[in-house]
Amino acid sequence: MDQIALKLMRVPGSDPEIELPAYATSGAAGADLRANFPDRAGFVLDPSARALIPTGLAMAIPHGFEVQVRPRSGLALKHGIALVNSPGTIDSDYRGEVGVIVLNTSDVAFEVTHGMRIAQMVIAPVVQADFETVETLADTARGVGGFGSTGRA
Repeated sequence: MDQIALKLMRVPGSDPEIELPAYATSGAAGADLRANFPDRAGFVLDPSARALIPTGLAMAIPHGFEVQVRPRSGLALKHGIALVNSPGTIDSDYRGEVGVIVLNTSDVAFEVTHGMRIAQMVIAPVVQADFETVETLADTARGVGGFGSTGRA
């Protein structure tokens, strides 16, 4: 498995005792991100509410890469905790604190505790397009067929 260097910095006021992102297994694609509240207190997320959860980390992502923030399947299944903009993208030129936008889709309140694994991050290569306006596009078997046009359920 390829590796790249990802520089992390704890933001002022964050708890230095909170673990840095880590891969749970040798085959994991995502490294766990933890909630890092400046006041060390947790946060109660009401049903249907959303909130920005701080991680206490800023990153220097190498040019040509992004970090995708994705939900944790256990929180989604067991508690209905989703990420609103999943996957969220952290661009290589962003140097601010990484936050995770969580949504409680369940009908009961959910407590986000200080140090909780709240999301996972995946480092991915980025390819930028060279946009070009044309008068026509090449034909395909599908053509202009939209949502559901392939006839598959």
